[in-house]
Amino acid sequence: MINDPARNAGGTLGDYSYGEAGRDRSIGELLKDIFGNVQEMIRSEMRLARAEIREEAGKTADSAKMLGAGAGMALFGAAFLLVAVVQLLALVMPGWAASLIMGAVLAIAGFALITSGKKHLQAPTPRKTIENVRENVEWMKNQTK
Repeated sequence: MINDPARNAGGTLGDYSYGEAGRDRSIGELLKDIFGNVQEMIRSEMRLARAEIREEAGKTADSAKMLGAGAGMALFGAAFLLVAVVQLLALVMPGWAASLIMGAVLAIAGFALITSGKKHLQAPTPRKTIENVRENVEWMKNQTK
């Protein structure tokens, strides 16, 4: 039998890990153990991925709320400043021309911001789950040697 530190330390890996003490197991039993462990690892990774994505989504939602509130306040402040700029321009040109210039400047700035924001938008990724899957693949490779 193989010297297993987890077994010697009293660790338990479930029904799939060890047969009866001192008994050699058949290939069928070994394959059953391997497939059982793989199934349990996949289930665990799925649970971890769901929990991790839920956690990341919660953080993203909180950030989005603060961004929305800040954007709303900034929008009102910017609107008042823009009205002041239009009124200032109206002193030296017709009011319609001042409004047209401000509208064009704002449309160009808005388009630039939207384009930049789309480039930096990222979906949350379950980093811990990805790392665990890599470790599990390595473990499975070592089990088949």
